[in-house]
Amino acid sequence: MRICLLTADPGHPLLAAVTGLLTPEHRVETLDPGAEGPGPDLSSLADVYLLKARTPRALALAALLEEHGAPVLNSAAATARCQDRVEMAAVARAAGLPFAGTRFAATLGELAAEGAPAGPLVIKSRFSRRGDLVTRADSAVQLRELAADRPEEPVVVQEFTVNSGWDHKLWVVDGQLFAALRRSELAPDGRGPTLPLPVGELPASWTAAALRVGEVFGLEVYGVDLLDAGGGAPLIVDINAFPGIRGQAGAPEALAALALRTAVNGRTGSAAERKVPQVSEK
Repeated sequence: MRICLLTADPGHPLLAAVTGLLTPEHRVETLDPGAEGPGPDLSSLADVYLLKARTPRALALAALLEEHGAPVLNSAAATARCQDRVEMAAVARAAGLPFAGTRFAATLGELAAEGAPAGPLVIKSRFSRRGDLVTRADSAVQLRELAADRPEEPVVVQEFTVNSGWDHKLWVVDGQLFAALRRSELAPDGRGPTLPLPVGELPASWTAAALRVGEVFGLEVYGVDLLDAGGGAPLIVDINAFPGIRGQAGAPEALAALALRTAVNGRTGSAAERKVPQVSEK
């Protein structure tokens, strides 16, 4: 089988481990979506493509490959749904998932112009990307400082939920769950190390919510960030297509098995599924 990694970083620990599992019995190639030069040879497609990239160029390339019959994990459309946090929240809440209440502000400047917030806010870039904004603001002064740095940044706003200061990171590969604890990026002391979290110790409602995300968003490899909103109630604050899943025993094996099965069986989607929403470069 020919397995192609759509990524600028084939040495990422997860991808490197998967490559090691698949070779030498199978051929693993890399295609950098951001590289200059001619595009892929559409007359000689790989058996499956693993989309470990999320730029607009990567999504456009994945959509092109799908149009020519190639299976892509995750699909371009499913990946794009996780890049726009406005659409992410709307899709999740419409499906009844316990997703944090989220509203949209056209720019940080407009948000700052609203004045002092009624309570602490979590502010995130509308479009998920490397180096995006994820921060907390408690005052009009903090909002103005943010707006001064990124006045035209479109953002989403969530009310801050009092929690333990730990993010519960749940990852799913083809229906198999993995989990860890990580200090919230909003914590005063920073993230710190990632700690192991046995899946069996998670409440059933948490694992059910994580698995339901895959069904709702059409994802097969993804991550869900959860907070304990009190009394063990889960609150989803973010969803990521094809996250790193570092240091999780069994994750590379699950991904390699999924890639091979998809390569053998193929994967098709409706025209609506293949339609990629607009994702900004900002």
